Amino acid sequence: MEWTDEIIARLRQLWDEGLSTAEIGRRLNISKNSVVGKAHRLDLPARPSPIRRDISGARPSRPAPARVTGPTLPSLAIA
Repeated sequence: MEWTDEIIARLRQLWDEGLSTAEIGRRLNISKNSVVGKAHRLDLPARPSPIRRDISGARPSRPAPARVTGPTLPSLAIA
């Protein structure tokens, strides 16, 4: 794939419109990874992750189990 000035201008335009990297790739007939790489090399502004996390539904973390301290069994010697 050769990045012509026209394709780069179109990439910048679609990026500014807020399209996803996958959608830009489809419109330019190139892979999403090509779009990501070129956007990085052009130093285009970063985007927030499209993956939304619902932290309200997340399970609360459990504390580590308490360590038991006290007498231990004697070690067995094998003859």
